[in-house]
Amino acid sequence: MHIIRNITILIWVIAFLFAPTLRAQLLDSDSLKKTAPKVFIDCDYCDMDYFRTEITFVNHVRDRKDAQVHVLITTQSTGSGGTEYTLTFSGQEQFTGDDNVLKHVSGKTDTPDEIRSGLAKVLKIGLVNYAAKTPIASRISVSYQDKTKPTSVDDKWDFWVFSLSARGYFEGEQSSSRYSINGSFSANRVTPDFKFRSSYNANKSGDKFDLDEGAIISNSKSQNLFLLGVKSINDHWSAGAGLYAYSSTYSNVKFAINPAPAIEYNFFPYSESTRRQLRILWKPGYNYYRYFEETIYDQTSEGHWGETFSVALELKEKWGTVTNAFEAFHYFNDVKQNHLQLYSEVSVRLFKGLSLTLYGNLSRIRDQLSLKKGEAPIEEVLLRRTQLATGYSYYFQIGLSYTFGSIFSNVVNPRFNGY
Repeated sequence: MHIIRNITILIWVIAFLFAPTLRAQLLDSDSLKKTAPKVFIDCDYCDMDYFRTEITFVNHVRDRKDAQVHVLITTQSTGSGGTEYTLTFSGQEQFTGDDNVLKHVSGKTDTPDEIRSGLAKVLKIGLVNYAAKTPIASRISVSYQDKTKPTSVDDKWDFWVFSLSARGYFEGEQSSSRYSINGSFSANRVTPDFKFRSSYNANKSGDKFDLDEGAIISNSKSQNLFLLGVKSINDHWSAGAGLYAYSSTYSNVKFAINPAPAIEYNFFPYSESTRRQLRILWKPGYNYYRYFEETIYDQTSEGHWGETFSVALELKEKWGTVTNAFEAFHYFNDVKQNHLQLYSEVSVRLFKGLSLTLYGNLSRIRDQLSLKKGEAPIEEVLLRRTQLATGYSYYFQIGLSYTFGSIFSNVVNPRFNGY
């Protein structure tokens, strides 16, 4: 008992002597954290809780206007089916002009944990540059993991990537049932000088309704084949050719094929494609159709030459993103047979805390050559199993969001997330 009592007294004495030092260290750590760079990570699809937990030597804020460092993360697909992440670090306030760009490449088979871990590592490397210029640098240490020297790539697949997939969906109750079966295959090879992509997809779906008057059964099926070869000419020009073939009961197309060469010019260098693109594409081609049923133009098959012209603008900046695309198509034998399509997606941070999102598509349609002659059964119309005549189509979304309150978002608390 005396020994236990003496040990207890000794612990209390040590705690009394060192408590002021421990308190001072904690206070010093809190004051240093206040001087750390304020960072806004601009990424809608990233695991932000993970970043806040792993990257603790900066202050995470929820609005770019409050940040001293803005990190914009953009993506583009790689030839192997993975993703290249471009991290653009932009300094603000006292870090104005201190900018940098880093990249992270994930493989097609990388797990979400491997992807977020890789991104966090690159983020740390980029953010240390800013933290090193603040008092919190005294608490940061840098380590180096020695690895074997890189060797030349010996790729037994010669950059070819293949993918197979199959999936089914089944749903039902006592008086109705629904199913959908889909299968696909792709083979791609992408190098800096040449890109080849190919894919095949087949789908079959159906609905059944058991009514007092009898059963209503409706089925549809479609399949399509896509081939594309593109040659890189220089940092602005590309040329290639593609082929699209398909069959669809919805469109009354038993078989259609569209081979077409194409040429594209990008006003911005392709090396900047993750941040900005302004592309013009011209594609002349031949369009051949064979139909399941006779069309409203009394045709069971036909072929026509036509051309497509498109313009696309994509911008990803600190203030938001803009994606606009315009396409115009017509047949040479009858220019009145044409369509125009405008697609737009805009997300803008108007000012601190307020964001505006616009999303929409507008089409003027004058080239429905495959429409069936005669009236479509009402059940096919209601179940969207057959295409109807129309002069236009559209969809539009608009959204506003405003956030206010504390500018910091360092804290992570996952408790009761599923409640």
